[in-house]
Amino acid sequence: MASGGTYILFESASGFAVFEAVEFEEIGSGTAEVQEAVSDVARFGRAVKLKGFQPFTSPENALMNINAVSEHVLSPDLKAFLEMNVPKTGKKKSKSKIVLGVAAAPLASAISEGLGIPCRADDIVREIVRGIRQHFTTYISELSKGRLEQAQLGLGHSYSRAKVKFNPGRSDNMIIQTIALLDQLDKDINTFAMRVREWYSWHFPELKDIVKDNYIFARCAAFIGDRTKLTEEKADELRSITMEDDLADAIIVAAKRSIGMDCSELDMVNIVMFTSRMVSLAEYRKQLHEYLVDKMATVAPNLTELLGEMVAARLIAKAGSLTNLAKCPASTVQILGAEKALFRALKTKGNTPKYGLIYHSTFIGRAAAKDKGRISRYLANKCAIASRIDSFIDEPTTKYGAMMREQVEERLRFYETGEPPRKNVEVMSLVSAELSAERAAAEAKMDEDEPDEEEEAEAAEESGEPSGGGESNKEKKKKKKKADSAKKAKGKKRKLSETPEGPDADASETPKKKKKKKSDGSGSAKSTPGSASAKADPSPAKSSSKKKKPKKKAA
Repeated sequence: MASGGTYILFESASGFAVFEAVEFEEIGSGTAEVQEAVSDVARFGRAVKLKGFQPFTSPENALMNINAVSEHVLSPDLKAFLEMNVPKTGKKKSKSKIVLGVAAAPLASAISEGLGIPCRADDIVREIVRGIRQHFTTYISELSKGRLEQAQLGLGHSYSRAKVKFNPGRSDNMIIQTIALLDQLDKDINTFAMRVREWYSWHFPELKDIVKDNYIFARCAAFIGDRTKLTEEKADELRSITMEDDLADAIIVAAKRSIGMDCSELDMVNIVMFTSRMVSLAEYRKQLHEYLVDKMATVAPNLTELLGEMVAARLIAKAGSLTNLAKCPASTVQILGAEKALFRALKTKGNTPKYGLIYHSTFIGRAAAKDKGRISRYLANKCAIASRIDSFIDEPTTKYGAMMREQVEERLRFYETGEPPRKNVEVMSLVSAELSAERAAAEAKMDEDEPDEEEEAEAAEESGEPSGGGESNKEKKKKKKKADSAKKAKGKKRKLSETPEGPDADASETPKKKKKKKSDGSGSAKSTPGSASAKADPSPAKSSSKKKKPKKKAA
């Protein structure tokens, strides 16, 4: 590689820089030698020289260029900078003599396509870029004393803020966090419920045999407190908690005959406080589930209609976002969540898993043991279609998901009875026809609801009420007539002013007037030109025609 023929592009937070590798052959024999050269400032300074530097004009300009670099796009500023600082190869010289080293391979391909400059992106170029980054302030002294670090900090904050602000998966993140919190709450509530049962049973052991549900048990324990204070007066409130009269009566009877130990007031206060916290946590879990149902109906209505909100939310959380789930093939969706079993089967050369998270769907539980793999594969196909519809459709709807659910039901019946299901093309065309009919009906309804302007004007004229602006339609028509008449008068004046003066103009105008007279009624057709000119109003054209006649006779 010729000396001076290798250039290195460096993108910093303050601007673009191009370096010339003067002694590239001496350095670039191996990566280990490059690392040694990078650590030595004097040797690296002799080998790499600064060719050009273009600072960013503003923080917005810096953010735009760094976004383009991260997306591997050749920005206009970078293109102009490279055209100015990297020499072009002539026709006689070979292009291999000038090479541009770039750290990122996709950006190198974009530069070579846009400018035609041969680029390379290998380990040696990356090591040189690392050395440039390490000694960048020695080349540009204005960026020393912490100025480069300040630029990096500000640009990093702007870049991160833009990425978070314009993230298309913001709603998906809410779903991911919600389903993770729901799973954690289920574990914690179960643990706390067991602790409440064990703690309160020392005082009232008969209650855990009467009330089986953990949530109702905790509410009863928080309401009863000391069992010796439970009387018939509290029976109505206890019935509202248990929602069964017999259960409340059994609790009151058991409280009177209980063999549990007595607790002090301080111990009972702690038990009731912990039980109340567990009850409030269970109530919050219900509210969070309602929030997830609403969010899933907005983000992925068809997938929710097909699988249910919990299984659909777990699929989105496992994939990372709805867009990532839409990109996955049906085979990946089928075993999503069973990665450990898959890799264990591949390692031991055993049977691969048939289903992952979709096993929690009701369809697989209803299928026979021999048909579970088949129905899971069919359900994964429908999940892939539903996720793609939800991700890329303009107007969200649940009709596709409902039809796919019917298709899965038909497939289950086919496995049981042999009844052939409908084809997917028929179902999708039926849904699209139904949606187009609904859209046409909605547009027709909108057209009917919009009042016609002409009908409003006629109704206003009949009623005599003034229209918008405080004026009646009759007054508006009068104003229009006046404006039209004024325009006509102006047009006549312009015609008179534009008529040419002189005998040629008079001669050209007279035959036109004779034609007009002939085209009038029967009386005017018989009249002579002399009588017509005598009867007409005096005008410049007619006076000139009168003067012409004696000249003709004299001649």
